[in-house]
Amino acid sequence: MGSHDEPGRNGQWARAAAERYERPLVLYTARIVADADRARDIVQEAFLRLCAQDEREVSGQLPQWLYAVCRNRALDVRRKERRMSLLDETQTEAFASTAPDPAHVAQHRDDASNVLALLGELPANQQEVIRLKFQHGLSYKQIAEVTQLSVSNVGFLIHTGLKALRRRLNPSEQANK
Repeated sequence: MGSHDEPGRNGQWARAAAERYERPLVLYTARIVADADRARDIVQEAFLRLCAQDEREVSGQLPQWLYAVCRNRALDVRRKERRMSLLDETQTEAFASTAPDPAHVAQHRDDASNVLALLGELPANQQEVIRLKFQHGLSYKQIAEVTQLSVSNVGFLIHTGLKALRRRLNPSEQANK
C-alpha cells in the first residue's frame, strides 16, 4: 500500500511541499493563463492531486511533477478559454498596451528590469524554459520533464533565447562584430 497506511503523513508532506512551491508555481502558472486567481486555483488543484499520490513515487521528482501538473492544467484552461471566447481586437490592444514599452524600460530601469522586459519579446517556448531555469531554479533535466522536451532541446532553447537577449541588450556590440 502507499502512504495511505500512515494517517496524516501524506497531508504533512503535501503541506510542506505547498509551503515550498506554492508561490513560485502561482507565478509560473499565472504567466500561462494571464490570471492570478485562476493560477492560484490551478496550483491548488495540483496540491490536491499531490495528496492523492504516493510520496515514494513523487518525492524524487517533486518540483518537476508539480510544475508539469500546473503547466498541463494551465494549458488546458487556456485552450478551453480560447474556444469559449475569442478576444476582439480592441480587447487585445488594451491587454497588450498594459505592458511597458521595452525601449522606455531600458531607459528607466536597471539591467534586471531590462532583461525581464526583453524576455517577454522572445518566443513563448524560450521564455518558458528561461524562466524555469533562472526564476524557478529548475535543472535542464527537470525542465525537460515539465515541458516534455528533450534535455538537448531545452539547452538549445535556453542558449538561443539568451543569445537573443544578449543581442538585444547590446545592439552596438553586435553591429561591431
